[in-house]
Amino acid sequence: MRLLLLGTAGYHPNDSRDTACLMLPELGLVFDAGTSMFRVRDYLQTATLDIFLTHAHLDHVVGLTFLLDVLYGHSMVAVRVHGEPHKLAAIEKHLFSEHLFPVPPPYTAVPLEDEVWLPDGGSIHHFQLDHPGGSVGYRIDWPDRSMAYVTDTTAAPDAPYIDIIRGVDLLVHECNFPDGMEALALMTGHSCTTPVAQVAAAAGVGRLVLVHVNPLSKDDDPVGLSIARRIFPATELGLDQMEIEF
Repeated sequence: MRLLLLGTAGYHPNDSRDTACLMLPELGLVFDAGTSMFRVRDYLQTATLDIFLTHAHLDHVVGLTFLLDVLYGHSMVAVRVHGEPHKLAAIEKHLFSEHLFPVPPPYTAVPLEDEVWLPDGGSIHHFQLDHPGGSVGYRIDWPDRSMAYVTDTTAAPDAPYIDIIRGVDLLVHECNFPDGMEALALMTGHSCTTPVAQVAAAAGVGRLVLVHVNPLSKDDDPVGLSIARRIFPATELGLDQMEIEF
């Protein structure tokens, strides 16, 4: 299975990172629609596109306004945006207000179901995360592999979602701040390096990839990767357009 990290920044883009969007191109699955959503066009190979939103903050949904270009020239059978009903309603009312974006893109809004079955035998489950305004994480299971996507929450070694993501082969987890910025992380509903690595270790995952990093940091290592690896050695820093086989 191939996972594309199309955007790995939090809050806003910088010179090397756009905001959140992950893609499983063989299945036509996308998670979040940040500013990197424009890149979906280059990898779209299915007649269906299913976009699963974690929440409706702009750095995760503004790319829905790019869909007209993303889909241009592609013969699509269905384009669906999955999310919590109140978040979908907020997007329709505000993001696609006639004063902001008067030409609505051709998608169907689908309220999140407890379990979504995939054509290849996989399934998607969502779970609640603690974040201002609310957010959800996703666990995706196939008969022979699994992954989880956890973003926009404050990680802790006793986080309630640890049991839900336990044992996944791949964990993609936000790490917006390095250690030392715990107060800001708590205030904004984001995570620092050490507790994210502790979550991965406690959950017994196979690999940890860090995303949603602070766009103000121009450092090649904005999170303190060596600190994470001391706790959980199989940790990588996600980069825009990184391809991960799992």
